[in-house]
Amino acid sequence: MDHTHGTPARASGRSARADRAGGTRELILAVAERLFAERGVFAVSNRQISEAAGQGNNAAVGYHFGTKTDLLRAIVRRHGERTDTLRVAMLDEIGDSTDVRDWVSCLVRPGTRHLAELGAPTWYARFVVQLMTDPQLRDIVVDETFGPSLERTVDGLNRCLPELPLPVRLERGDMARHLQLHMLAERERALAEGTHTARSTWAEYETGMIDALIGLWLAPVTP
Repeated sequence: MDHTHGTPARASGRSARADRAGGTRELILAVAERLFAERGVFAVSNRQISEAAGQGNNAAVGYHFGTKTDLLRAIVRRHGERTDTLRVAMLDEIGDSTDVRDWVSCLVRPGTRHLAELGAPTWYARFVVQLMTDPQLRDIVVDETFGPSLERTVDGLNRCLPELPLPVRLERGDMARHLQLHMLAERERALAEGTHTARSTWAEYETGMIDALIGLWLAPVTP
């Protein structure tokens, strides 16, 4: 008996459904990211996201992602994969550099270049700031972004600062992270609202940020 009859049609149908589901997932991710950035993570419900995404089924977010935490993780992962790719390429270029600027650049440029690639307006920087400043949500960003490439970058920077006491190094690491995250969010907001920015391009902005962070890391330590 020939069991292959109709198989191409069934396969084509499965492929079409998979494409539609994939498109719906991407739409929900984009809409959720925008609403979270503009209104706040806790102020937006899954129902509101489904409606804004044009889904007749108000349970669409739960169907495609599960819980709200799962949705937040999916948004972070969606961007984290690209920034990780950019950082890995930069790390391959600098090798075992002993220049602080090279390592600080690996911290800053993957994020700024990713936002530049997306084109204005973007919402991701404002979204991430909300997660990182909330004790219940911070681990989502840490879990999804602190992988081998970021760990290698931090290790490389630390090797360039052997005289910096560990408590000061940890403190300045916190300072650098908060400065970078909040300044990215501020520039993103200004671009979205069409207001003035001190630097006209992301490339100019990242240079200024790198300069500032190098100054922070190399600042004298009061005994």
